Amino acid sequence: MEFVKRVVLDVLKPHQPNALEFSKAIAEVGNDYRITLTVVEVDENTETLRIEIVGNAIDFEAVQATISNLGGSLHSIDEVEVQSETDTE
Repeated sequence: MEFVKRVVLDVLKPHQPNALEFSKAIAEVGNDYRITLTVVEVDENTETLRIEIVGNAIDFEAVQATISNLGGSLHSIDEVEVQSETDTE
């Protein structure tokens, strides 16, 4: 089995919810998610975000659904780190 450990996303969202609320909602999807959100660009109606999510086993489908439910749109997956359960560090 493989586990997604880290993913960096390019997301477009409306101004509300704000960046803090948006980050908290994504963090609530998992029990150990660490979120780093950077606002890259702001225009009249939207914000472009770079969101880094780190966790032991990220549920990408649930993260994507949360982004959508908050009014956001996933533009791209810019980075990803996946580990098989047989990997050792």
